[in-house]
Amino acid sequence: MFKRLVSLTSFLLFGLVSLFPQTYLMPNVALKSHQTLDIMKVVMTETRTEIYLKIENKIRGGTFCADKNIYIVLPDGTRSRLVASNGIPVCPDTYKFSSPGEQLDFVLTFQPVGKGIGSVDLIEDCQENCFSFYGIILDASLNEKIDNAFALVENGDPAKALVSLASVAEENANRNQGATGLLYMNIIQLYNSEGNAVRAGEWYKKLESSGLPEKKLYLEHLNSIGIKY
Repeated sequence: MFKRLVSLTSFLLFGLVSLFPQTYLMPNVALKSHQTLDIMKVVMTETRTEIYLKIENKIRGGTFCADKNIYIVLPDGTRSRLVASNGIPVCPDTYKFSSPGEQLDFVLTFQPVGKGIGSVDLIEDCQENCFSFYGIILDASLNEKIDNAFALVENGDPAKALVSLASVAEENANRNQGATGLLYMNIIQLYNSEGNAVRAGEWYKKLESSGLPEKKLYLEHLNSIGIKY
């Protein structure tokens, strides 16, 4: 009887825990369109996915809005549609910033994307000045490893950072598309900045020959900042 009670209690606890939201604070992103637009957190539950964003105005008379045609793209190409937005006008209505430096926080709510999704894209499908985020990492452990590697760069140890980034890239090459794109691009840029064209070129070729669905965008970004091998 005691064992059966323990099993039942464990089952009930597991059921309750599974209902708790998964939250990712400031997840790493492979590529984004607007430098002053950031994802502050992603909250995933069984009924919805919420993306919290912040944008900083840099110009006088700046305005911002969100198109109704915004969606999340999953690794298999399926889409999760926008069901609600909070704190941001829907285009053509706009939010008018009062001054440069003002920040606007808003939330986009989507259909649930399911469990075990390692990365997603966030796309605004509109006519001009559309925002996009490719490779939003939804893996707490992976985000921590990437953050630690970036901290090594900031602390003046790019050699250790490259070892760490390369190790994580090899671990996730076939598991997380967004992470692979993010890691490849940062490894290439870091080797390039260190003057190691041989290693930068090797990783550039890896990216070029990969099966990543967004590799064209990643390569175009590298080319736009003068990196091409």
